[in-house]
Amino acid sequence: MSTVQLNGGQQLAMKYYTVAIALFVAQILFGLLSGMQYLIPGFLQGVLDFNVTRTVHINAMIIWLLYGFIGSVYWLLEEESQTKIVGLKLGNFAFWLFTVAVVIVVVVFLVVQTGPGDDFTRWFVNEGREYIEAPRWADIGIVICVLIFFYNVAATFMKGQWSGISGVLTLDLVALAGIYLAGMFYTTNISVDQYWWWWVIHLWVEATWEVLVGCLMAWGLMKTLGVSRKIVTTWLYIEVALMFGSGILGLGHHYFWIGTPEYWLTIGGFFSALEPIPLVAMVVHAVYDSGVKHMKANNNPAFAWLIAHAFGNFFGAGVWGFMHTLPQINLYTHGTQWSASHGHLAFFGAYATIVIAMIYIALREVRGQQSFGADLPDGGWKWKWALGLLNLGVVGMSIALLISGYEQSFIERAVGGSTWLGYFTAQIHPWFVQGMWWRMVFGFVTAFGIILLVWDLLTIGKHNKPSAEVISPTQTASV
Repeated sequence: MSTVQLNGGQQLAMKYYTVAIALFVAQILFGLLSGMQYLIPGFLQGVLDFNVTRTVHINAMIIWLLYGFIGSVYWLLEEESQTKIVGLKLGNFAFWLFTVAVVIVVVVFLVVQTGPGDDFTRWFVNEGREYIEAPRWADIGIVICVLIFFYNVAATFMKGQWSGISGVLTLDLVALAGIYLAGMFYTTNISVDQYWWWWVIHLWVEATWEVLVGCLMAWGLMKTLGVSRKIVTTWLYIEVALMFGSGILGLGHHYFWIGTPEYWLTIGGFFSALEPIPLVAMVVHAVYDSGVKHMKANNNPAFAWLIAHAFGNFFGAGVWGFMHTLPQINLYTHGTQWSASHGHLAFFGAYATIVIAMIYIALREVRGQQSFGADLPDGGWKWKWALGLLNLGVVGMSIALLISGYEQSFIERAVGGSTWLGYFTAQIHPWFVQGMWWRMVFGFVTAFGIILLVWDLLTIGKHNKPSAEVISPTQTASV
């Protein structure tokens, strides 16, 4: 696709989006392999072991979302700041540095796979910490790339104009680079080590990513629906306030498991559930306001994914998280497939959906400001089916894992007393096995969804005519 009509930041964003989608496909492919190995342990044994496919599956998810967030910020940067991006060459250098590092890490995961428990393995093969297995040299590379990204964003807004969105976004990027450092040192005390590991897993994700997607949601609602900047900015401020108040305390639902007092379960469980509420309120308020003012969306797939994000975030991260981290429940569910159920629904609902929405917003510009409304030549069946299959697949996997997790909590934890006998009894129970098979079925539904999504992203808007009903971009920032 041609990107010559785009500004510098948008051209860089398209590179990030391209890699993001490739990694999204890889995430689902390796997820299918991992799911199959759960059911047939001998599948690909000795070639691609379960620990390798699962590592690639999880890390591909984190990295493709990071690519999507960075691309989205580069996409809106020049328009929001009303000036050209500062340090574009440095930004392009960071993109290629990041991409080469990701390729090398994946090749090492696939080819080398394991190593002795020494410093060489930690620096060059696998750090060994779940979800952040990338070796130490790659950690340093990630921090360098995020710092360059921060420089691009902060310097551009300082040169141009500030807004509520840009101010929140810039401050959030400081935390995005800073909190990742918590996972870059090693201690011999497992409790202390886990404490800082959770800072990366939860504060890096639950705090900095949630604020970042709040900025993207605010900007996306103005672009697709033309809603008031005042409305989205107000809810964005409320989200930041709740994030500071709830994000750090919400982390406490893990602390009991490293020997801290039991009251942390209650504090952590309650405050964890508060984080996504402002995002839902922002969308409800924006949709209500657009209805009162008879506004019309100019980009149906992007708007549909924004709606999916609001409710996916609320149910996946909020309701599912609250249900899972309630103290009386968490005592039995921690580390079971119940956790995996929450993880699947939360990451997809809170983060994957907003990145897909931003890509559709970008594609409308790439395809020459075409309307992505009801006048699409094919009626928009591909994006509608992709939306339906991806959401059905992920929700189906989450419910299937929830059933297996419930069985584990009951048989292994409540009845078996968390013994090895209880563990293996739970693993062969029909409810557990059937839940894992259904997870596999819905995994294939998700795979069909990603195939349709990629097909639609490659073709949407290529042959439709410009529509007179589209909202002027200037309308979005003038209210």
